[in-house]
Amino acid sequence: MSFWPVNFIFTPKNRPMFFKPHISTLPDEELLAQYNRTGDTKYFGELYNRYIPLLYGVCLKYLGNAEKAEDAVMQLFEELIEKVGRYEIAVFRTWLYSVVKNHCLGLLRKEEREIPMNFEADFMEYADIVHLLSDGDEDARLPALQKCMGQLPPQQRTCIELFFMKEQSYADIVALTGYSLNLVKSYIQNGKRNLKICILKQTDE
Repeated sequence: MSFWPVNFIFTPKNRPMFFKPHISTLPDEELLAQYNRTGDTKYFGELYNRYIPLLYGVCLKYLGNAEKAEDAVMQLFEELIEKVGRYEIAVFRTWLYSVVKNHCLGLLRKEEREIPMNFEADFMEYADIVHLLSDGDEDARLPALQKCMGQLPPQQRTCIELFFMKEQSYADIVALTGYSLNLVKSYIQNGKRNLKICILKQTDE
């Protein structure tokens, strides 16, 4: 994703600005706190700049048009730089993803366009786990599921929990975790396989 250079920082007038290197080493929470405390746009500009690839990717996914996606990213910056201080934000990445997703959905509704959903892929994933849990003694399988979830590698457990328990889509999980789409799919597939092996072993004992 390269329609903006990596060292370009948003400003209210959309002019490139360059800052001391140390600002780029600050964590998200510190940049947000500094911006809320000082009102200096360089802090929010640096923070927002980090997530331009994520924002652009989400906008492109929903809007289906590169120019509209770029416009949406710029519109969001102008809106959020005025409003971000009004919110209590625990994890900036998660909050920002939710905001950009809702922004895109709002644009689609205004244009009366169909909202894209990948029901088929999600349904097949859910069908596998539902079949696993419904095949046999439910009273035995549910405790086994809880125990086996705790034995999964952290990445697999996170993706399984987000996908099945919290009903997040592949795109949601990519945005929330930072994993690539291929990794998310791999973690879910391997996690399901490991869960099945573990649950069957637990219930057969």
